[in-house]
Amino acid sequence: MTASRAPARLGSFVLRMFRPQIYVTYGLLWTLALEGSAKALSGASSHWAPSWSTAVRAVSVVLALLFARMVDEQKDLEYDRRHHPGRPLVTGAITVAELRGAMALIAVLVVVLNTLVSAVSVLLILLDLGYLLFLVALERRSPRIGEGLLVNLLVSYPVQLGLSVYLYLSLLTSGAIDGDWRAVPLLAMFACAFLQFEFARKTEWRRDPQARLYSEVLGPRGSAAVSLALAVSAVVLGLLLFGKAGLLPALSIVFPALGAWRFLVRRKPSGLMLPAMGFVLFFLLLCFCGAAAIATGR
Repeated sequence: MTASRAPARLGSFVLRMFRPQIYVTYGLLWTLALEGSAKALSGASSHWAPSWSTAVRAVSVVLALLFARMVDEQKDLEYDRRHHPGRPLVTGAITVAELRGAMALIAVLVVVLNTLVSAVSVLLILLDLGYLLFLVALERRSPRIGEGLLVNLLVSYPVQLGLSVYLYLSLLTSGAIDGDWRAVPLLAMFACAFLQFEFARKTEWRRDPQARLYSEVLGPRGSAAVSLALAVSAVVLGLLLFGKAGLLPALSIVFPALGAWRFLVRRKPSGLMLPAMGFVLFFLLLCFCGAAAIATGR
């Protein structure tokens, strides 16, 4: 393998395992929705509008998600060799060295970008990337954490929560918002929205003790119920935080409701995942629109 081929191999990996049309859209909406929502709840008098700092945070979130994808690809290598033999790292379409080189480049890029915003932003994004690497070492030392699905969720979910904290505190420390106790339910709202997708994508009717499915632990109905309850919780928190403006993102509940019907009534094998993805994307989009409506009416 020549070094000159590494960028092309990395590009193929990204297009296959980190589809930009999904993840870039997701990272951008996440940033805009959280920033707009935080500003709408803030006591600051000026209206929020996307800025160069917003662009830095959005790019940082997308790069952090790509970094996480690369870490997972290496962490799950032995499992993929048995269950997903077509994965790029298993087939040799990309190497561990190439992935690690790209991860180092991502770390440098997010540091340089966030230096333009604040020192706190640099620290927070590096803590999130560092926690991902810490998880790899932790799972190697404790097989129970790596193999126990719910335990693994408990220790790994702080990565995603940490990105929301990064977005909020980066805004706060740059003086864009005035923080208060409502930051807690705001971050919980986003956490619930993302977690409903996490449960939905790993809930199926099929039984496979070797598969990493929440339905193997909670049962298909139990896992589907958790996913739906998390979506409802996100909507309720939105209504409590934003009042009438929260009715707009609440409309997205139709997606998990449809997913629950397809899965539980029609018994579609993987009926939850696509509606759950639709919920996340539309919930984020409508949160941003609702926040903009609050700012306009202020």
